[in-house]
Amino acid sequence: MNSELLTGLRNQQRIIFALLLREIITRYGRSGLGVLWLILEPMMFTLGIAGLWYFAQLHMYSSIPIIAFAVTGYSSVLVWRNSANRCSRAIEVNLGLMYHRHVKVLDILLARVLLEIAGGSASFAILTICFVFTGLMSWPVDILYVLGGWALLSWFAVSLGLVVGCLTEMSESLERVWHVMAYLLFPLSGAVFMVDWLPDSARSGVLLFPMVHGVEMVRAGFFGALVKTYEDPIYFSFINLVQTLLGLFLTRHVASKVKPE
Repeated sequence: MNSELLTGLRNQQRIIFALLLREIITRYGRSGLGVLWLILEPMMFTLGIAGLWYFAQLHMYSSIPIIAFAVTGYSSVLVWRNSANRCSRAIEVNLGLMYHRHVKVLDILLARVLLEIAGGSASFAILTICFVFTGLMSWPVDILYVLGGWALLSWFAVSLGLVVGCLTEMSESLERVWHVMAYLLFPLSGAVFMVDWLPDSARSGVLLFPMVHGVEMVRAGFFGALVKTYEDPIYFSFINLVQTLLGLFLTRHVASKVKPE
């Protein structure tokens, strides 16, 4: 039984890796910067926002380093938003792959999500290292807490990607609804504010959004006692677990309806 399970896991690992390579080549090609765009795209977006905030001298109005605030906030948002966006209608455009009996709906969605997480994580790490060595940021106070927050955000990205990928396959209208929701969730995600800045009435409402807890964890790890944070890793983990189970249920449902080309 264990041997069969290990064999199955190895086979799925090879399939997902092959899908990752295919997605990279299809999306970025073999010429020019190629796969580097996977890292450069989120870096450029985060750099643009951080630069605007810095040159607007917003750091003059807060004790929090504005570059670090922008990098931790926007990197955290991009990792789950890009993952979900890439999973939207991903099954439809990859129906041809479903002709191969070993390729499953779950494999297609996981390949896309893992690619975005890898790109977002590399972008976050490179920006942090570069800004630290240029003196615009300091090393995190608690690197393990930062990694814990990032791990929960990555889990959230995987589970959200599964849900969005399946729902948009079930209905084209849901695809349009998701894109609107993605824009609306951005200002509520914790990227542009600290929960401590909000009045008590708004704070309790914002903390219902699970991704806020991930951003708060990352910033708590970066800034330490400099900021007061309100993260709840247990709540975030519970939401991730529920969303993962929902995503797996929807994946199984959609897989039973999909007809390979």
